[in-house]
Amino acid sequence: MAEQLADLRVGLIGAGNIAHVHVAAWKALGARIVVYSVEGAESLAEQYGLEVAPSLDALLAEVEFVDIVTPSPTHKELALAAIAAGKDVICEKPLTLTAADSHEVLAAAEAAGVKVYPAHVVRYFPEYKAAYDAVQGGRIGAVAVARFFRQASSPAGAGWYRDVARSGGVIMDLMVHDLDQAQWLCGKVTSVYAVQNPPTVDGISPVNVSAHVTLTHESGAISLCRATWGVPGTPFRTGFHVAGASGVLKHTSGVDTGFVEELQKEANAAELLIPAAARGESPYLTQLRELAIGLRGGPEPRVLGVDGVAAVDLAEAARLSMESGKTIELNGAVA
Repeated sequence: MAEQLADLRVGLIGAGNIAHVHVAAWKALGARIVVYSVEGAESLAEQYGLEVAPSLDALLAEVEFVDIVTPSPTHKELALAAIAAGKDVICEKPLTLTAADSHEVLAAAEAAGVKVYPAHVVRYFPEYKAAYDAVQGGRIGAVAVARFFRQASSPAGAGWYRDVARSGGVIMDLMVHDLDQAQWLCGKVTSVYAVQNPPTVDGISPVNVSAHVTLTHESGAISLCRATWGVPGTPFRTGFHVAGASGVLKHTSGVDTGFVEELQKEANAAELLIPAAARGESPYLTQLRELAIGLRGGPEPRVLGVDGVAAVDLAEAARLSMESGKTIELNGAVA
């Protein structure tokens, strides 16, 4: 494995909160990291001993592949630029903010012969991977009902998160993890119904909001997903309850799981909490190692470009359902 990851040259695009988590993982893998960001590159580089690229083109000329950790509305443009330069792409979730843009990015990558891997890190959290393995192994029989929840201190008190056109709102920003989990565990989705309280008005999300999405799967299983942007200081919590014909899988995060919430240095209580491993290997490290090995010709990782597209398809269908008050039939639109 060490030989597979020798001399990694990673182009990190972005210098916000999640960049710190990715940098720690890349440094643990011994990577050379070159960072480019409109803001914060110099500070991040000084903190971690990184190189700074003066422009996106300069970064693309120096690195093997890119890791996009910028705000969501920039993902499409940056991914397409990297693809046009012949670079493989790792991109934080969501892959883009619309289904059409996600399909465009994936099509461009396929045409260019490069890979796009979305960073759906929840697939690398041990509890979720254990649930997936149990379902795949038939340990609880056919899944009948799966419930997923996720809550965090709202990031929407200030800045661009309230603008749903830029953040995607609570579903695209937070629930997208569980939409991916639902399809990973339960299979292809055929219909989506969603509600949100309070509703989004004129494209502006409430600061504190909860959304509920019901997915019907081709298998007949039903998934129920809930995501909440809570009041400042709301502890990060996540969990699932998966009921099958012969058993149940359940998990709720807490202080005894080995995962804790943390605020980035100097952040305030209203900023989004990022879960990090308190003991054992960080899921972010596990993820980026597996993705890097996949980019270098090793086994395919557990999350592929089509999975990132599918999660955005589901989030967009949920938004359409909320706007129309109707169930959205996917008719094969989600892989």
